[in-house]
Amino acid sequence: MAKKQVFGEQVLAAKAAQRKMAKVIVSKKTSKGKIAFHESTVDQENVKDFISRQKS
Repeated sequence: MAKKQVFGEQVLAAKAAQRKMAKVIVSKKTSKGKIAFHESTVDQENVKDFISRQKS
């Protein structure tokens, strides 16, 4: 029989401290004229910065 999990302060703090990640897929045109996709995982807070850096 499974043990019931108690959500104490330590468990809730650990859940809040976990980093939230986002998967970003960026497309670029290669020198041959084809489209290549680059996939990367970044922090959820840094997504806009990452996309703006990839566009330039």
